[in-house]
Amino acid sequence: MTTTVPRPVAAPTPGPLQRTTPTFVGMPKFPKAAKEALANTQQRRNLAHATGVIRAKRAKVVSELPQWEDLRLAGSAAKDELMTHLAAYLEQLEVNLTRNGAQVHWARDAEEACRIVVELVKAKGADEVVKVKSMATQEIELNEALEAAGINAWETDLAELIVQLGHDRPSHILVPAIHRNRSEIREIFRREMHLVGRPAPEDLTDEPRRLAEAARLHLREKFLRAKVAVSGANFAIADTGTLVVVESEGNGRMCLTLPETLISVVGIEKVLPTWQDLGTFMQLLPRSSTGERMNPYTSMWTGVHPGDGPQEVHVVLIDNGRSHVLADPLGRQALRCIRCSACLNVCPVYERAGGHAYGSVYPGPIGAVLNPQLRGTASEVDASLPFASSLCGACFEACPMRIDIPSLLVHLRAKVVDAKGRNTAEGRAMQVMAWMFGDHRRLEKAQRAATFGGRLLKGRTIHSIPGPFAPWTSARDVPNPPTQSFRQWWDARRSDPSTEKGAGS
Repeated sequence: MTTTVPRPVAAPTPGPLQRTTPTFVGMPKFPKAAKEALANTQQRRNLAHATGVIRAKRAKVVSELPQWEDLRLAGSAAKDELMTHLAAYLEQLEVNLTRNGAQVHWARDAEEACRIVVELVKAKGADEVVKVKSMATQEIELNEALEAAGINAWETDLAELIVQLGHDRPSHILVPAIHRNRSEIREIFRREMHLVGRPAPEDLTDEPRRLAEAARLHLREKFLRAKVAVSGANFAIADTGTLVVVESEGNGRMCLTLPETLISVVGIEKVLPTWQDLGTFMQLLPRSSTGERMNPYTSMWTGVHPGDGPQEVHVVLIDNGRSHVLADPLGRQALRCIRCSACLNVCPVYERAGGHAYGSVYPGPIGAVLNPQLRGTASEVDASLPFASSLCGACFEACPMRIDIPSLLVHLRAKVVDAKGRNTAEGRAMQVMAWMFGDHRRLEKAQRAATFGGRLLKGRTIHSIPGPFAPWTSARDVPNPPTQSFRQWWDARRSDPSTEKGAGS
């Protein structure tokens, strides 16, 4: 059986990309954003279905490997070795990249990284780039920087294309458009594709095959036309100078081979010490992310090769807060993350709240521990993220890198509280409690007052408390105080000879 692919038709020349996609800047803190997301029943159904499918696929392929726990230990050990000697491995990577013909650029933060990429694109006289799916470029908001410089950045990953055309935000590490269903995607394609290139077919349906075909035809002209591509990297091998991208669609292979110039933006934590380490991660990553035994496309490139692929290769190594994370002996384990999204797919909070509520391109449990460390906790959204968890521990069990996310969440919660100091309602309440517990006479008086209140409220239920305690009672009833304290009960027993005798028998 053969499939007939429609012949290419003339498409309108796309003008500048008029982006109305909202950024994560200015997002409300997690509790407010999550409350709004919970009201979106369609999104909750989409998330529940998608994460359930991925969980089942992952469980099946992981169960096939009796040495799975050994692989997890080996992977985390390799990452710990990297972080212990990060400076040395980065220098080794730079030496090998340069020797193989690549040009290495160092960026302290997002602004510097964006400036480097924009200057490189302008130097080639290009007004557009094709992009491989990259969390690092989303983190530094590279698309927005390119747009401000008059350069169109075309996302070529199917899910990223959906997000871009839908003027939306990504909501998942692996599947950025996981919150969209097929009907919504069809409408986005029909409404938006013709504005920036080849239009969607008039008879487009919501069949996955037809949607993928429409995206492929739309992107083909961009692949063939673009002179510059931008990518990230899943791994950067220090001892060979090799960059690695794994993907499922083939769009990455097109970006990495067709354009004349390739610019790869790579976080410094993506380095692996040796080529041998890659074998471990090539077993861990696909099983944990897509539930596959191996990735359909694994692209590796080591510098420049005359007549084969891009003839100008640039690698931008970015810090952007990673050094601050590295300085925390406990928090640094978050840098082991290989962006597989396994923790998102098992998290009951993420499944109901969705990714947008986390206010970052890194959602879910890993986002709750990574964002506050990369960006600090000065903003409301970052200060709220360590509390966006039930601490059930499912994320640690699923994580192929054995990142102890529950412990990190507790660690970061303490940091948030310490940063606020005692000048908060909680801090003042703790001061009062410390004063009361500091003397047994004060404690006894407080207990007598509580039991008096318990006798007054006997048989009644308090559904809410006004003022600063209102959030605590928004999801629970207030337990009534006891009608008798332990001290009162004990004194009554001591004063009654019959109970005293019974107690000693």
